[in-house]
Amino acid sequence: MSTVATPAMAETPTVTDAPSRHRNALRIWLSAVAVMIVAMILVGGATRLTDSGLSITEWQPIVGIVPPLSDADWANAFEAYKQIPEYTHVNPDMDLEGFKSIYWWEWAHRFLGRMIGFVFFLPFIAFWMAGYIPRALWPRLLGLFLLGGLQGTVGWYMVKSGLVDRVDVSQYRLAAHFGIAVLIFGYTLWLILSLSAKRRIPLASAAPTWVAALLLGLVFLQLLLGALVAGLDAGFSFNTWPLMAGTFVPEGLYDQTPWILNLFENPMTVQFDHRMVAYGLIAAAVAQAVWLWLTKRPPVIIGSALVLAVAAMMQAVIGVWTLLLSVPLPLGLAHQAGAILVFGFAVFHFWLTVKGVPVEDPSRDQKLASA
Repeated sequence: MSTVATPAMAETPTVTDAPSRHRNALRIWLSAVAVMIVAMILVGGATRLTDSGLSITEWQPIVGIVPPLSDADWANAFEAYKQIPEYTHVNPDMDLEGFKSIYWWEWAHRFLGRMIGFVFFLPFIAFWMAGYIPRALWPRLLGLFLLGGLQGTVGWYMVKSGLVDRVDVSQYRLAAHFGIAVLIFGYTLWLILSLSAKRRIPLASAAPTWVAALLLGLVFLQLLLGALVAGLDAGFSFNTWPLMAGTFVPEGLYDQTPWILNLFENPMTVQFDHRMVAYGLIAAAVAQAVWLWLTKRPPVIIGSALVLAVAAMMQAVIGVWTLLLSVPLPLGLAHQAGAILVFGFAVFHFWLTVKGVPVEDPSRDQKLASA
């Protein structure tokens, strides 16, 4: 069966109109931004696991970049923390040294956010003035910049939820904050891939693209469920596998009313859903790879699907290990890093199905087109 379109049907690139040295410079720049985004996500995970997210009770985008430098500064910061419910109800015995240990995690998280802004904005101005940015890339970079600004706002909106009536942040706002971070990473990765200079022939059938899109959506849903698990501290309970509370489908999944609240506020239900979607994701990833192989799709498409399936299985193993040990910090961060890696592979696979098969040899075009 035909797996790719004919050369005449090949999609004309847009952002690749720039000279190769310009594209390479832009890819290096955006790759640095992507690495920093991943680092920020992981530091955010550490902030959550160490209960450090509420240690800074003010949002000061400019002057907040400077941490406390004197004993008086530290005393003022600690006094501000003492005014929130987390200190009163959870950490009433905390001393200044203990406060510093949680303060530095949150400060590092916010510092990375500011640095990402600088690493994005300053080179952007330089590349713009040097004429490196093709016109088609302008609105995409603007969209990425706006997403970054939105992320900072949502981050503070999340922190505010834990400063008055709660001892932690809202799991809804945590999931939104994490979800936007993942989308920013995925969009950055898409831009990096789109700056590739390789000539590509689109697939003749849209079926692989639709399947890849659905699988990418399933991965994103699983990441959001993981954020809800973190927000409810659901990983610190039901630390057995494959059973929960001694059975595969435990009682109490829908104890709250109305029933729909269980999907977002019942720790048992949220963890159960996270497990079930993991099983479904692995099955779907393996099924996709097998289907692509049976229908004789291009090897690069089959290969990326296989890598995604293997990554999903490895991530599940890390997840089970993390659960059984009640979420120690190193494993918790490894599980979060694995989630970002799986999402990255899903984005790459989807991008391949959209953009098509790379071709370098003109004679090979005809062989692929008639395959």
